Amino acid sequence: MIKKLDILIIRAFIGPFIGAFAISVFVLTMQFFWLYIDDLVGKGLEILTVLKLVGLVTLFWVPTALPLSLLFSSIMTFGNLGESFELVAIKAAGIPLLRFMRPLLVIALFISGLAFLFANNIIPVTQLKLAALKYNIIVSKPALDIKPGVFYDKIDGYVIKLGSKEKNDSVIHDVVIFEKGNGLQDQMIKAESGIMRISNNQQFLEFILKNGWRHQERGPRGNTNTEYIRMGFQSYKKVFDLKSFQLNNSKDSSFYDPKMLSVRQLNTAIDSLTNIDSFYLKKSQLDINPYLTFTKFADTGWKKVDTKKIKEAKTFASLIPDSIKIIIQARAINQAMTIKGNINLISEDYISKTNSLRLHEIEWHRKFTLSVACLVLFLIGAPLGSIIRKGGLGTPLVFAIIFFVIFHLFNTFGEKFVKSNSASPLVGMWLSTFILIPIGIFLTYKAMRDSQLFNQEFYYRSFKQLQVFIAKFKRSNQPN
Repeated sequence: MIKKLDILIIRAFIGPFIGAFAISVFVLTMQFFWLYIDDLVGKGLEILTVLKLVGLVTLFWVPTALPLSLLFSSIMTFGNLGESFELVAIKAAGIPLLRFMRPLLVIALFISGLAFLFANNIIPVTQLKLAALKYNIIVSKPALDIKPGVFYDKIDGYVIKLGSKEKNDSVIHDVVIFEKGNGLQDQMIKAESGIMRISNNQQFLEFILKNGWRHQERGPRGNTNTEYIRMGFQSYKKVFDLKSFQLNNSKDSSFYDPKMLSVRQLNTAIDSLTNIDSFYLKKSQLDINPYLTFTKFADTGWKKVDTKKIKEAKTFASLIPDSIKIIIQARAINQAMTIKGNINLISEDYISKTNSLRLHEIEWHRKFTLSVACLVLFLIGAPLGSIIRKGGLGTPLVFAIIFFVIFHLFNTFGEKFVKSNSASPLVGMWLSTFILIPIGIFLTYKAMRDSQLFNQEFYYRSFKQLQVFIAKFKRSNQPN
């Protein structure tokens, strides 16, 4: 049954929460655009594309904004009630702190569930659409990614440097293109100006260069007897395959990232990645055993050889006839190099799979940590507001930023620990929660006992009493 007290608390909470949520989403969204503002402003993007990008980025930050909003609004709500002495009146009526926190606790639980549903069902789609849109922007506007004065190496086999670009991002000046090949030197193209554009079928990036030179060294690799060729041109067309961007279309099916999966999909992916040890054990046996021919005699009587002759020999090489020693050494080296190459390939593939497993586990835990963070930060904000008893924007905002930064830092540190394999996903992704829960319990305990933890007058009186005690102590120890 909802009582008038519950309605009072809820009304005092709704306004600050909506305001805090709007400000949090706005600030977090602007953080994205501050990083890419130079790439977006003045690039000729359509208004619809920009609005779609803004909408997707805003949706992406919603699960992060919810914990911060709950923290700030709970501090502000209970701070306002304390500053207006409404908390004093409520406690004087015999109502404990946990009782008038109850309606907001129910709301916090509801928001936590909403945050989980949002992170599990909407964020994966948002990530997918955002990745596709960013790729479309790069492909349709290649100048967004190729900046003047910066060596651009995202196209396989090439490094591009532009001196300057005009506002339309198509006309370019002072172009240098390094083409990495198998020769002694990379081929190089230099041009005074040119035009950069995408082909009609969206498959190629074309450079129409004007007034330049092509430098090339031609000859067999490993031989210094080569030819240097310099060719001047007035117009030269250089075509780059956009497959070098690792994608050849912008359909949603072309993108894959653990962030784009729901909990159910992550469970399936983690289950398939967990059972990789037995797979690589069999793979190593199939790829390595054929080159270790002696292993097929392991269950035979190969040990029944002339051990007397072996003991008399000083080295294994002395057992091999001189006529075939060079051939055997060459074959042994070749087999050893082949085995080493196979082992390296298996090792790299195994490391890649284990890294992928960690990334999937990180995203699985993230779905829950952001949801639980809403509840944890509320349990910090509510008692903290009743202790400081300061309303408005100043003091609550300061404390909200402090605790949210603590949450964000430990959350980031924990994720880094998991990625570097220094901690398990359970410990790393829940590190901030493990640290903040005791703080919330401590603040709730203090608030229930009307603690003066953040009361300046309390510390001032305590300091004055300490000064008086020190003065008395000094007088008592002075000689008569």
